[in-house]
Amino acid sequence: MEITFTSKHRELTIFLRGELDHHGAKKGMRTIDELIELELPRITTLDFSDVSFMDSSGIAVLLRAYRRMNEAGGRLLVRNVPSQAQRVLQAAGLNRLISFC
Repeated sequence: MEITFTSKHRELTIFLRGELDHHGAKKGMRTIDELIELELPRITTLDFSDVSFMDSSGIAVLLRAYRRMNEAGGRLLVRNVPSQAQRVLQAAGLNRLISFC
């Protein structure tokens, strides 16, 4: 799992690349936590454009990012989710909690 980001005017965009599985999720949670703490964004967007595979570990990544942003009074958005990952997220019901665009 590779993670890159851009940040401007307290809007943080985090780009995920590769497989979001058990090992990638650990790194993803740690990195996202660090970026939110460092950048103090009002809006954080997770971009899944380059996620090639995601299992249920990805649910934990999204829930943690959602909780962190909620605690900070901010908002989490998720965009460009591939169909395989989208099925995992919808089965978990995350579309009722998190904004997907």
